[in-house]
Amino acid sequence: MNTLLAGLDDVTRQITSMDRKKKPKMLVVDDEPDNLDLLYRTFRRDFRVFKADSGISALEVLSEEGEVAVIISDQRMPEMKGTEFLSKTVPDFPDTVRIILTGFTDVEDLVDAINSGQVYKYITKPWDPNELKVVVDRAAETYDLLKQRTEQLQRAEEQAKLLSIIADVSQSAMEFAQCLDPLAAALGESFSADGCVVRQVQAGQLGGAEGRHDQPVAIDSDPLVQTAIASGKTQVWVNSPSTPPPEGTPYQETGLQLHLVLPLHYRDQLLAVLSLQWGRSPKPSEEEIHLIHLAAQQTVLALAAAS
Repeated sequence: MNTLLAGLDDVTRQITSMDRKKKPKMLVVDDEPDNLDLLYRTFRRDFRVFKADSGISALEVLSEEGEVAVIISDQRMPEMKGTEFLSKTVPDFPDTVRIILTGFTDVEDLVDAINSGQVYKYITKPWDPNELKVVVDRAAETYDLLKQRTEQLQRAEEQAKLLSIIADVSQSAMEFAQCLDPLAAALGESFSADGCVVRQVQAGQLGGAEGRHDQPVAIDSDPLVQTAIASGKTQVWVNSPSTPPPEGTPYQETGLQLHLVLPLHYRDQLLAVLSLQWGRSPKPSEEEIHLIHLAAQQTVLALAAAS
């Protein structure tokens, strides 16, 4: 099983080197155009800033753009107060950090919103740009910490579920071919892959038994898979201007962004290959790449028990 670790550092480097840190998203909400433009100009260099002139419009922006790191909202707006709007964002975006701008002493509304965790801080109008920048920088840091904690908890839950499924497969009386679908589903879901294949290998060639999850690209004639089988080492392709898709593959047509192929050896026998594919979903982090290799080692044991 040590062959799984061959080239792990190189694989990690190839995947993570392609990541460019994107600007965090921010939503600014104010019914006064001048304030809205000022907020946009203040933060556009450090954030991808979206604008809305009402709470209703802001909810529509969030529906289209998804989660943002920070929301800055005016309190006194027609139709919907800032605190009312922010409260509506909590169920879908619990990690977003919310800031209220207010020129009024709506103490009761603000205290309730802060105590319920809906508002991180309030800033009085007219605001000091430097003070607001400091608050927003801290809010963005808070968002990053919250996201890390949420992702760690989710990852722990997914790993526990994955290991439970692998253990169940190992202890069951399933035939080898019957193991492949549940293993592919568990691995694909655990690592948020857009496609996953666990394919049997016999006498150094792809066999007929295969487990699939979601909508993976076919691997029958994939050169990355053939190289993994021949070399016994993990292979990776990451979409970039310097790494065009391997010739003869449908990567471009299917929107594939990352293909990771792991040969699954038990002792000196190559039992199967694991193909994990990402297109729409975010690429795995460095920590997740290591977890994938650990999960692959556990998968080998399950397959060996069924052989």
